Amino acid sequence: MTEEIVAGRRAVLEAIRAGSVREVLVATGSRETQGLREVRAAAREARIPVRATERRELDRLAPDHRGVVARTAGGRAGRELGERDLATFPFAEDALVVVLDGITDPQNLGASARTAEAAGAAALVSRIPRAAAVTPAAVRASAGALLHLPHARVANIARALGRLQDEGFVVVGLDAAAPRTIYEEPPPEGRTALVVGSEGEGMSRLVRERCDVLVSLPVRGRVASLNASASLAAAVYGFVLPARVVAPDETAR
Repeated sequence: MTEEIVAGRRAVLEAIRAGSVREVLVATGSRETQGLREVRAAAREARIPVRATERRELDRLAPDHRGVVARTAGGRAGRELGERDLATFPFAEDALVVVLDGITDPQNLGASARTAEAAGAAALVSRIPRAAAVTPAAVRASAGALLHLPHARVANIARALGRLQDEGFVVVGLDAAAPRTIYEEPPPEGRTALVVGSEGEGMSRLVRERCDVLVSLPVRGRVASLNASASLAAAVYGFVLPARVVAPDETAR
């Protein structure tokens, strides 16, 4: 069991809700904002001690703490998956899995996890070598989503996609060079794995070849592309989710 540090009020609140916090540290003299009151209330309900701490001590633990840090025991136990777990995970018939192929920026990792969790993704898959790890900065950027979302960190993304395909997933890759945009390709139904490549080079060749479908985002402005997390959000809400949402008038029928 190794200690991990979670920093920032929103991330600490979500860590408490996830049940992984053993102590909350609050900078001495912190202003009692609504966010801090929520942290204190959640800690009190979970019977987690809250300790006033000098700000320089928090600076040592996490530079960007905004006055609140949580110590966790055992990290995100129960949420971390391995590649083999993808073959036995209880995926729903319309499950969405978000796959990150080589995202190196912790902010992009966190923002992608936040989008995935908000969209109801069943799991996040990311690469271990040459990719961002789950750092306090990534957790904070995810607004705590990384503390809730099952996360498989794998050595080989192409092989992990093969395991998902064996479980009935259609693998959709976001590729700027794809011949069809998300407006031209029919939205996927059933189990879907949506792959986003690295910030600079996109998906690796082997991962691109493993995809069942390649789609691009239509870009009408002067900027050539969106960053990875923004591309993911556009594809999830503009392409994947519409096939799963029932319109209100259809629900009433």
